Amino acid sequence: MEYQNILEEIHDALKNVPDKGTVPSYIPELEKISPDRLGLYLLTWNKEEYGTGDFDIPFSIQSISKVLSLAKALNFTGADLWKRVDVEPSGNPFNFLSLLELEKGIPRNPFINAGAIVVSDILLSHLEDPKRDFLNYIRELAEDDSITYNESVARSEKATGFRNAAAANLLKSFGNMNNKVDDVLDFYYYQCSLSMTCKQLAHTFYMFTNSGKNATGKTFLTPSQAKRINAIMLTCGFYDEAGEFAFEVGLPGKSGVGGGIVAIHPEKYCMVTWSPGLNEKGNSLLGMKALEMFTTKTGLSIF
Repeated sequence: MEYQNILEEIHDALKNVPDKGTVPSYIPELEKISPDRLGLYLLTWNKEEYGTGDFDIPFSIQSISKVLSLAKALNFTGADLWKRVDVEPSGNPFNFLSLLELEKGIPRNPFINAGAIVVSDILLSHLEDPKRDFLNYIRELAEDDSITYNESVARSEKATGFRNAAAANLLKSFGNMNNKVDDVLDFYYYQCSLSMTCKQLAHTFYMFTNSGKNATGKTFLTPSQAKRINAIMLTCGFYDEAGEFAFEVGLPGKSGVGGGIVAIHPEKYCMVTWSPGLNEKGNSLLGMKALEMFTTKTGLSIF
């Protein structure tokens, strides 16, 4: 299949559309990014690589990092993690608080903010130097030591993260946080501030196409764990738009408010898109369109 031609056709069709979505303003550092950016990158299961547009420009991956922190936490806790975080779709925005109180401090899934904060608490309890060790884990997954945090984004998130602080304190009040609230939030903000390109993200997420092994063949997850994380990406990866993504695109995936989307077809490919303008649900407007066009043109969805 002519993947490069397909990516370029999609890029050409989308790069000049008038509605590119809205760049988020509630994290000031993200508001500085041009909405005209558009990158597409494809890494196939047999390690063929194709890219077009702004696929090699770093951006803040934001909530895409929640998949990676979950994978790392499972290394420490195994299935016990699911005693503290559920696996059900929320049907609500990523920073919604009411469900957390109704469900007595057990977040609906690990990809809403409250769930990811619990996962951060688990990592804080097990990593000797959480920021350093988590970054090294990401670098090892991607085989790329140039990946780093964006300090300005981390500070910007910390300065405006009032709802995250509310969620963390609710979790603490229900006994679902073992470490200090400020310490957990500090690590969480750094995790979300990881700066990566579409290409780097595709290599990082390759293990989810390959039963838990990265591109070098090193094992990071069991096949069962990789399967379950892919399932949660399919049902929960886009918050209250997860059903729409499954319907239109037909792949497990994860979005971030930095404009990135990672989509997985096990034993076929990992595709990453980046376009900073978001739709009203907080997902990349052009990224979702690009992925829908790709699975339509290729016929390569999981359905």
